[in-house]
Amino acid sequence: MGTLTGRTALVTGGSRGIGRGIAERLGRDGATVAVHYGSNEAAAKETVAAIEAEGGSAFAIGQELGVPGDAAALWEAFDRRADGLDILVNNAGIGAANGFGTIEEAEYDRIFAVNTKAPFFLAQSGAERLRDGGRVINISTGLSRAALMPDTIAYAMAKGALDVFTKYLSKVVGSRGITVNTVSPGIVDTDINADWLRASDEAWEQAAAFSALGKVGTVSDIADVVAFLASDDARWVTGHWIDATGGSLA
Repeated sequence: MGTLTGRTALVTGGSRGIGRGIAERLGRDGATVAVHYGSNEAAAKETVAAIEAEGGSAFAIGQELGVPGDAAALWEAFDRRADGLDILVNNAGIGAANGFGTIEEAEYDRIFAVNTKAPFFLAQSGAERLRDGGRVINISTGLSRAALMPDTIAYAMAKGALDVFTKYLSKVVGSRGITVNTVSPGIVDTDINADWLRASDEAWEQAAAFSALGKVGTVSDIADVVAFLASDDARWVTGHWIDATGGSLA
């Protein structure tokens, strides 16, 4: 894969889990990484320190997403530290604790505000900052294609809308050589999933059984796919939904 030296990336939700793995991988590949966080500044600073410890360059920017004016405020903070953008990774997202019968309207609205509305307006404002030949990479979920966990219905719907956004945005910005793709993880071993995933050997084995490869995904499994899409090697790939579930949908 090609180097990202001289390029600038923004990873939303880059302080933890998959986002942190993506931020660290892009940093290793040479990009200067803006590590966005919603509330956990300490975690974002840890990610920045990890990137810098490997010889990379990074900085943290904080902004709550899913609230009015979030995109404008985030880009204002970004512009104070960088003069252009090459890679936008819309990774930040939230799930639902309740299923179809119990989810309330406020929670539903919040899920769509963070998972769908925020990426839309971040990309809208970010388009003028994206250099020609840039990359937009949206992080979705395999649950938008298969109803494996019915209680995630609102989350899956919101991510399904994000998948559609990818296709349409690729047509909007394609004339500038900007590619837009979705990466959809399956079950990944992160701190967010730790409570149920590591609750017992049985829980881990059941999770691994979803994958055709018989394993639970790692943060690196997803970050490596994103790194490919961010590279020059992926210049002819756009408007696509990339299955990064380890064959869970096979």
